[in-house]
Amino acid sequence: MNFKTIEWRDDKVYMIDQRKLPLEEVYVECSDHKQVADAIKTMVIRGAPAIGVAAAMGAALGALGIDAKNHETFAQKMEGVLALLLATRPTAVNLRWALERIRRLIQTSADLKIEALKSRLRAEAIQMAEEDVSINRQMGTHGANLIESGQTILTHCNAGALATAGYGTALGVMYAAHAQGKRFEVFADETRPFLQGARLTAWELAKNDIPVTLITDNMAGHLMAQGKIHAVIVGADRIAANGDVANKIGTYGVAILAHYHKIPFYVAAPLSTIDLSTPTGKEIPIEERSPDEVTNFSRQRVAPEGIKVRNPAFDVTPNELVTAIITEKGIVRAPYEKNLKDLF
Repeated sequence: MNFKTIEWRDDKVYMIDQRKLPLEEVYVECSDHKQVADAIKTMVIRGAPAIGVAAAMGAALGALGIDAKNHETFAQKMEGVLALLLATRPTAVNLRWALERIRRLIQTSADLKIEALKSRLRAEAIQMAEEDVSINRQMGTHGANLIESGQTILTHCNAGALATAGYGTALGVMYAAHAQGKRFEVFADETRPFLQGARLTAWELAKNDIPVTLITDNMAGHLMAQGKIHAVIVGADRIAANGDVANKIGTYGVAILAHYHKIPFYVAAPLSTIDLSTPTGKEIPIEERSPDEVTNFSRQRVAPEGIKVRNPAFDVTPNELVTAIITEKGIVRAPYEKNLKDLF
């Protein structure tokens, strides 16, 4: 990738500001965990794997700022850091997964001196970013087998390098297939109301020389009926134990359309997105975001003042609409409850 989604440098965290893409390519500098938490909440950085890495780096920054003479005091103060980061966004499970990994490291490192433990947490956060890229590449290699030259693939939202530490889940599959010499095209849903498809996916694919056509969200059914879409590949923010998939709002509708038109619907996600502690999609918390995202378009109001607004950021696609789930350990098909559990 010729850009950095997130990077630890000189004990600061740098993130590309995804709110300003594609018009401006600027980076936000975070020097403490509160700034990282704000960046996650305001969607400077977004995408389940990316916010997991950001949370880990935020925790490491928080650790650097703690003054403690013993492990017990340090661990107590770190709980406040972890709680603040955990409260930023509720749906993507990768954030909780990353912070639990940091918590376990603190609990099992009571023998380390405080400065050594701070260094260990910094190294762990950096390692998690490196692991994420490696995992995405493995996922891409598996998923590339599902793409054939000449196809047109539909994707919704952004599940590329911008949604991860630097390669991508759904788009990572496409990058891997492209690297193998397969030639295909992509339709990118604009993904209202935050326009991740229009602003991010279209920008990212074009930047990496993969032919992309932008469509509005309500065009997918028409193009499927015309036979112009051969497969759908999306990412995920949380996958329940039974294979129900929470992803960006609008994914459920795409899955229904794909099912009706007998088009395969694939989900690409790392194991850290699979939440075996959540039985079904009904138990996944759905974040409700600001009405301003719906009533305004490019900072210009497009709806009447005082109108009621709903803005759920995610929806849940039932497992029966999912053709397969692509992970770093391979491609998983139904029965999902058994086969997802077997991955662990």
